[in-house]
Amino acid sequence: MASPLIYIIAGEPSGDRLAARLMASLIAQTNGQVRFTGVGGSEMEKLDFKSLFPMSDLTVMGLAEVLPRLPNLLRRIKETVSSIIKEKPDAVVTIDAPDFSLRVAKRVADKNIPLIHLVAPSVWAWKPGRARKIAPLLDHLMTLLPFEPPYFEKEGLASTFVGHSVIESGADQGDGAAFRARHSIPANAKVLCVLPGSRHGEINRLLPVMREAIERMAINDLHIVLPTIQAVEDEVQKVVTTWPQVVTLVTGDTEKFDAFAASNAAIAASGTVALELALARVPHVIVYKFNALTAIIARRLVKTPYVNLTNILLNREAVPELIQEKCRGDIAASHISRYLADDEAAKEQIESFDQAISKLQDGDELPSVRAARVVLDIIQQRAKLAS
Repeated sequence: MASPLIYIIAGEPSGDRLAARLMASLIAQTNGQVRFTGVGGSEMEKLDFKSLFPMSDLTVMGLAEVLPRLPNLLRRIKETVSSIIKEKPDAVVTIDAPDFSLRVAKRVADKNIPLIHLVAPSVWAWKPGRARKIAPLLDHLMTLLPFEPPYFEKEGLASTFVGHSVIESGADQGDGAAFRARHSIPANAKVLCVLPGSRHGEINRLLPVMREAIERMAINDLHIVLPTIQAVEDEVQKVVTTWPQVVTLVTGDTEKFDAFAASNAAIAASGTVALELALARVPHVIVYKFNALTAIIARRLVKTPYVNLTNILLNREAVPELIQEKCRGDIAASHISRYLADDEAAKEQIESFDQAISKLQDGDELPSVRAARVVLDIIQQRAKLAS
């Protein structure tokens, strides 16, 4: 197979990281004889990827947030479709962001290009009928969770559980002592990690709740660390400078994972970062608050009793979920205070993390390695059929 061209689409920071790991594995498995184009972010750009347009144009969540930006999203769909038709890649790999990715897939489904999607839409959580609608749009689906393939296979879509990429994130490899030394935090001081998310709406809605939780705990010598990303660093900085507590703001995965290792507990937005905290074995509580309109719609559609993946995998609430009206500083403070003061409570939650993480990998092969092999096998099979 001579240097296949793979068109990759990632629509948000977590997808950007997934894509970068997939690209690195594809490069390794082809001895560098592979080319990439498409839409992505800063992690992909580290591998000399050039995005068709800024990935931030796609990073929106919730109906109320999407509607004002719909004209631009529709324009970006059209641009991406035109680019795929022009480039004629050997495969298109879309990563998460289903509202964007699957609309693109639908428009190029008749171009005889293998369409592969990574990260299954959560049909087990809401609108299970989506599996039937999605199946005809794709040639293959790669899932992060072990229980997902049957939902799609019964609709005729070939699916492979590749494992969750949090396994290879490095979240469990942080250096807590070095972090404390760098930021002048005493070895015996309590550290709380605050993670408000990477979207503007999340920051606006969750940082006030997190501030209230910290104020209500009133713990002496509690050090606050806040890992964020460059795209929203200035916005977060403006908010936390008004807090009465000193906040150590850091960016980048190295600093984030070192912060995890230095932390005694955390309060985090629901999402991938909560799974990273579980891998790092940091006791935590998750919080989330949707726009009111999005919340009304979500309540009618969501079928699962949990939103946190640790809880979903274990089918019990090992991690407190403070969603919508429960997303309050006083409730968060009570949980975090318990983890900071009660070693047994913290130990019990950490044991739950270990049980959940063990379900996220099938064998010893890393998720990105398995995903790359799936992509290359599909390209090779299609090339054989064509010849």
